[in-house]
Amino acid sequence: MIVRIMGEGQVKLDDAHFTELNKLDDELLREVEGGDKEGFRRTLGALLDAVRRLGTPLPDDSLEPSELILPSPDASLDDVREMLNDDGLIPG
Repeated sequence: MIVRIMGEGQVKLDDAHFTELNKLDDELLREVEGGDKEGFRRTLGALLDAVRRLGTPLPDDSLEPSELILPSPDASLDDVREMLNDDGLIPG
């Protein structure tokens, strides 16, 4: 699976990591819905860190179709609210 982190680039992730990332996505969704800014910031950081840790960055000149698009680390809670649909950032 190819994931784009807005403002950073693309990362290739093995589908085996989907469950771990989906748990973080579910937590992030709850925090966004509840307006928990501190929890949101912490969980967004954990989600992005997990993608970076588990994935392999694609070259900057590579442009693959991204299956997932994640917000930048400095995205606000309101920015992410606009990105979300009922399924969260990572489709279940």
